[in-house]
Amino acid sequence: MDDANGTAVTEFILLGFSYLGAYQSALFWGVLLVYLVTLLGNSLIITVTLLDSALSTPMYFFLRHLSVIEILYTTTIVPRMLTDFLCSHPAMSPASCFTQMYFFALFGIAECCLLTAMAYDRYAAICQLLHYAMLMNQQVCVGMVGASYLMGIRTGTTNSICIFTLPFHGTNLVHHFICDNLAVLSLASGDTFWGEIGNLVLTILFSMIPFALILFSYVRILITILGVASAQGRQKVFSTCSSHLLVVTLFFGSATIAYMQPGASATQDKDQTFSLFYTVVTPMLNPFIYTLRNKEVMGVLRRKVTKDL
Repeated sequence: MDDANGTAVTEFILLGFSYLGAYQSALFWGVLLVYLVTLLGNSLIITVTLLDSALSTPMYFFLRHLSVIEILYTTTIVPRMLTDFLCSHPAMSPASCFTQMYFFALFGIAECCLLTAMAYDRYAAICQLLHYAMLMNQQVCVGMVGASYLMGIRTGTTNSICIFTLPFHGTNLVHHFICDNLAVLSLASGDTFWGEIGNLVLTILFSMIPFALILFSYVRILITILGVASAQGRQKVFSTCSSHLLVVTLFFGSATIAYMQPGASATQDKDQTFSLFYTVVTPMLNPFIYTLRNKEVMGVLRRKVTKDL
């Protein structure tokens, strides 16, 4: 990557939320608090689902891996982001930028795929109850999780390499708090048309299509329970569906808005709000929405605490 004079570009400057001025201090403490809650809550999910055999069902198997992804996903972003809040010159080398972009794509896509698998698990448990044990056996569950990670690895590798093989001339100012693919792509001096098309394809494949599949699963679930379930059963399933759909909508909705841009240059400061939400806030909601409101998990926690006391 050379500038117009042939001098190698040695760093990217992440502007992030510098436009907030003194208010960055408040954002620093807010993001730090959210990050700590994310680590604590998701670590609790992993620990509880591993310790108790009653939570060895496919649903909790997926939840455990979702928590692992949430921890790795936010750790790829937040520590560096917090450091940049405290720096007057938040620079990142091209190698570091490439690495962050790669892992950001890896864990983000893996989460999209895993959320889709979780929706299918709920569909199979409610709509295909007689065949559930066969549809969601251990081999199938492991395969779904493995496929989620594999899709993230392959796509993250391809996406990052394609962007960083483009020529970069002139400005190195990244209008984002992370090395996001659109923000970095907007700095390329070469033809970015195919890069923008690739971004659009990735958004459709790993955001819009998974979200549509999740909605389809829940529509089938609602149709099933409206036809056969009791009023109490309906209320329980409605509660579970609404909680799951809320997090899914927040994650996929904000991600789609952030990436469905007409061009690489459309990435501006205002779009960082959506990115901040699905990269930092949504992972914190996972323990509360998916697990801590779950009676089975709370029962296990009470037994563990009582036993230790």
